[in-house]
Amino acid sequence: MKRVIIIIVIIIVALGAIAYILSNNKKKNEAKTAFIAEGGGAVAVRIATVEKKVVDLDFVANGNFVPKQELNFLSENAGRVSKIYVDEGDRVTKGQILARIDAEIINTDRETAEATYQNALRDEARYKSSYETGGVTQQQLDQAKLATQNAKLRLQASQRKVSDANIKSPINGIINKRYIEVGAFVTAQGTQLFEIVDVSKLKLRVNVNESQVASLKVGDKIEIRSSVFPTEKFNGKVTFIAAKADAALNFPIEIEVDNNTKNSLKAGMYGTAVFNFPKQAPSILIPRTAFVGSVSSNQIFMLDKASNTSKVRKVVAGRILGDSVEILEGLNEGETVITSGQINLAEGTPVTIVK
Repeated sequence: MKRVIIIIVIIIVALGAIAYILSNNKKKNEAKTAFIAEGGGAVAVRIATVEKKVVDLDFVANGNFVPKQELNFLSENAGRVSKIYVDEGDRVTKGQILARIDAEIINTDRETAEATYQNALRDEARYKSSYETGGVTQQQLDQAKLATQNAKLRLQASQRKVSDANIKSPINGIINKRYIEVGAFVTAQGTQLFEIVDVSKLKLRVNVNESQVASLKVGDKIEIRSSVFPTEKFNGKVTFIAAKADAALNFPIEIEVDNNTKNSLKAGMYGTAVFNFPKQAPSILIPRTAFVGSVSSNQIFMLDKASNTSKVRKVVAGRILGDSVEILEGLNEGETVITSGQINLAEGTPVTIVK
């Protein structure tokens, strides 16, 4: 019995919800009909006056600083770490020795390669002498020369390994992390040794919209601010502008930023890019909603005040600036454009203004 009552209550609630939705839809349709009929047979429209306004292109964008250069330094030789000359936080320069791998095995390989190369040189000399007297063939002499060349290459590779026993920094920067200790064994497959970060220059990554990106180009000078250092200003330069928008229809921008002499800015901090542009001349602007269809159609409806009718006008649209569109040709200041109700309009349709 209780189950039946619950089912009945659910049905009544569902029917009530359906009735409420239908009632709302009816009210909306009646409102639309009243809007159109408000002019007593004429199409009810809204209008806007064409004005000249100064376009303010300045804007700011927030992002995060990232290092211009960062490197996870990996080992190239196998061996045991015998010495470490730097620690986390130390500043290093390109070519500076950071650590040393025990070179005993590497030296042995180099000595073996040296002996093999010297032996190959002697064999080649003997084969060359014998060839001149007819003791060996040209093919045997060529094989001796090839053996010498291969031995030389193996010697050069072993000498490179001896040189690489001294682990040197490939960039200028700061040791951000040290992953090894004295006595640790590293492999030739690439054991992680150090993380080196260069913060003398950083990159600020920000996103801008379509109207903002249209005013930017690579090489533009940008003022950079940091909330951590509110009294300091940093200089930046646009180095990358994405050719394609992301899923949110924003364009990623990268700005190279010069750090100060104390390297106050750190990777991971928040930064603000201040985009300042020269003052613009006044432009004719109209609401974006004035266009029939999309802005690319370049077609709008004008109000003929003498006859209270609509007139089709072709224009040339320029920049899209938020809710407004710049008009390059086709409109004069003081004219009136229709901003709503265009779906019911054609050339010469009587209209009435809704205030």
